[in-house]
Amino acid sequence: MHRTGTSILIESLCRLLGVSKQAYFQRDEEVLMRRIIQEEFALSYILEIRKKDPGLGGIKLWHMYKRDFIGNRPMGRDRFEALINRYGLKLKQRIRKPRTTDSRHGLPLYPNLIKDLIPTAPNQLWVSDITYIPIWLNDTRYSFCYLSMILDAYTEEIVGWAIGPTLDTEYPLRAFQMALERIENTDKEQLTLIHHSDRGVQYASARYVELLKKHGIRISMTEDGNPKENPQAERINNTMKNELLKGMRFTSLAEVIEAVILAVSFYNEERPHMSIDMMTPKEACNCTGELKKHWTSYREMYIKEKQKRTYIGNIRKNINFLLHNT
Repeated sequence: MHRTGTSILIESLCRLLGVSKQAYFQRDEEVLMRRIIQEEFALSYILEIRKKDPGLGGIKLWHMYKRDFIGNRPMGRDRFEALINRYGLKLKQRIRKPRTTDSRHGLPLYPNLIKDLIPTAPNQLWVSDITYIPIWLNDTRYSFCYLSMILDAYTEEIVGWAIGPTLDTEYPLRAFQMALERIENTDKEQLTLIHHSDRGVQYASARYVELLKKHGIRISMTEDGNPKENPQAERINNTMKNELLKGMRFTSLAEVIEAVILAVSFYNEERPHMSIDMMTPKEACNCTGELKKHWTSYREMYIKEKQKRTYIGNIRKNINFLLHNT
């Protein structure tokens, strides 16, 4: 029978230690069985504690296990953590939400111009916002990068975007400069575009405001921190992170940029939208007039009803004026 190098080594070690091969392998089996039993006890313990506290983290579990099994050869911390990972018992880490809007500044602010506005063509209203995307440095540590996006409110197209490692104005400016390419051949005199954002320092900065005014774009801002004042921007943030990038785990800024390039392309050119009669944003760019929504917009219903009441009120005023002046 062919003997392997390992077998020869074991025989040599057994002779050196004065034990038989049978005793060696018996001990080896005992060690293996002890490890198996040890892991079964630890696994049962973890599951029992998790019944009482489903959100208890691994470090606290380890300390409880070590305390309760003291004197009974508890497994080491590394093996305990490996056991948790192997059986999919590691808790999903809660990611803190960074603050992306800092409106505590002394810069000039602008009123909300879109309370009663329903766009009826492309390039009438752009909405903008900034959201965060985590970048994982290892299994437990992470940092953030920040995605600035500008959305055409009529076509639902992402017309500008940029990603940066900080919340500096530079990155929203890059997104805006990308969006400007869309209207570079439009006569400024004919442009009726409004840019709507929150009151963050990026959008109120002198550089951003100057560029808006230079291109004849009217400035609109939310009046407080209520997301309802910029609902489309909030929706595109949610769609990007919880649909287009769902389940993706990034370890570098380059990975995020690559994923967002693909996501924006798919969103603009292939994905149908219920807000624009199941067209893609690229298709909606060729439309004007009201587009059918496959859901109920209570905001638009309210605006239309308000406009109707105003219209009827004006007619009555004109009639009364004519009656009293003829």
